[in-house]
Amino acid sequence: MASKSTGRKSTIYDVAKATGSSTATVSMVLNGTWARYRIKEETANRILEQARALGYNVNMKARGLRLSRSGLAGMVLPHYRNRFFAGLAQTFEDQARSRGLCPIVVGTQRDPDVEVSVTETLLSQRVELLFIAGVRNPTPLNALCAAAGVPSINLDLPGDGAPSVLSDHRAGARAITDVLIDKLLARGGSPDELVLLGGVAGEYATGMRMAGFRDASDARGLTPSADAMDCCGYNAAAAAEALAGRYAKASRLPAGLLMNSITAFEGMVRFTATLPSDVLKSTVVGCFDWDPFAAYLPFDVTMLRQDVQRIISEAFVLTENYDPQNRARVLVPTGFGKMFEEAEQTKEFDR
Repeated sequence: MASKSTGRKSTIYDVAKATGSSTATVSMVLNGTWARYRIKEETANRILEQARALGYNVNMKARGLRLSRSGLAGMVLPHYRNRFFAGLAQTFEDQARSRGLCPIVVGTQRDPDVEVSVTETLLSQRVELLFIAGVRNPTPLNALCAAAGVPSINLDLPGDGAPSVLSDHRAGARAITDVLIDKLLARGGSPDELVLLGGVAGEYATGMRMAGFRDASDARGLTPSADAMDCCGYNAAAAAEALAGRYAKASRLPAGLLMNSITAFEGMVRFTATLPSDVLKSTVVGCFDWDPFAAYLPFDVTMLRQDVQRIISEAFVLTENYDPQNRARVLVPTGFGKMFEEAEQTKEFDR
């Protein structure tokens, strides 16, 4: 094709010079493979526009990329090790497919560098939306999505760069604390001995659960001890170590234990497995998380269940009515026992 200014045939060198890009970048844009190599859409569009201005014969695939839909929906989450995140992932996949989208779910192991790299890769593949679950600081990822014009929704932990859908941690923690206090009183125990174990200090979910724990205590005129809330992390080994320290100091378990996650609960089970088999019969146990296998444990445990179906549904509603300026926080109620069983009874992760 002849250059409109010189009459000679335009080449990729002309396009590269006009746009200040490398010939390799121009070549990938013109042959339609730019997204695969993480070239920004803004750069690709600039090169395509300049190529057309110079009369270069643009590949039809490349020319149509801006207007086409990828049909991809992305989600990043820390891991699949507990039922909450596994449930979020499967429910996301189910609801994405019901909307004609192909879901892509990637675990990032709570590594900020991996989170950024994965987000950049998903955006380069032109996902139409991105759900960001359990990321302690989602704001940089929200910014990447905003720059690419892709709606992002934060799940489980909120951020300042996009709307968030969250379990109502505070109300849920208050509800389960109330149940455990009632159980302690029924046994003739002291509710002052109830301990909240696990979580990360300064993190939103932990902070809300601690607030709910205080709310329940305040409502009954109780004053928890100075060490009643122990943010030892979500790691099972850390929870086991923290509980071992309490056991060594008092020669018994606390009268009441509220574990702040299913992984902290795992640590409790791991530690108590080294003790006499009846040791947990004298302790009231609860967990802010749910797993059906708890029904087979040799002690009574109260578990709070987060509504993954509604969390994902609310997130899709936000994408379907997306407002780049929206920073709302949508709170989803939690519940006990069979509250959500009917909605999830056909899900594989419940079988």
